[in-house]
Amino acid sequence: MNNLITLPLQAAGVVLAADFVAGLIHWIEDAYIREDTPLVGKMIGKPNTIHHHLPRRMTRNSWWQSNREQLLAMSALVVGAALMGRLSWQVWLFAIVGGNANEVHKWSHRTRKENGRFISWLQDLRILQTPQHHAIHHTNPKEVKYCPVTNVLNPILDRMHFWSSLEWLLERITGLKRRPDTSVPGQGIPPEWIAEMRRGH
Repeated sequence: MNNLITLPLQAAGVVLAADFVAGLIHWIEDAYIREDTPLVGKMIGKPNTIHHHLPRRMTRNSWWQSNREQLLAMSALVVGAALMGRLSWQVWLFAIVGGNANEVHKWSHRTRKENGRFISWLQDLRILQTPQHHAIHHTNPKEVKYCPVTNVLNPILDRMHFWSSLEWLLERITGLKRRPDTSVPGQGIPPEWIAEMRRGH
């Protein structure tokens, strides 16, 4: 009887933990990584810049294009856990959710017709993040609702001013400042290649 209570609670906790980690990575990308960032600018910064200027463009991506970086990270997690003798269903669940977080993110940008009945049903049940919830993240200045998997954590973290407090702390300790987002009016001129993409779009 206890397992009927504890297992669902554990599973929910693991899903929320994966959602939080995905949100943390999303926040780092949005706040500090741009196309000119050394090492990761081309791979992470440029796609993120494109996404903020043209949010629905990501719906063209394949499953692999959407999730490859997260899948590689989660594969390393599973292998590491196995080598340490710590591989469990909780680790597998975390890896599956974390590895597909950007796929769920992509679903929140697609129409109900594009998603099909099953995904739309999961969104209606609030098991997956809804398009309406995620749309707030793309409302200027795009500084809230970073967690992409569920609707659960974002209201709590935003009410706590978690992300802005973390930025304040990082700036005080390291001098690192949030970088301007050219998709937000008044924060700079978009790169020329964005204008070209808009024309093609």
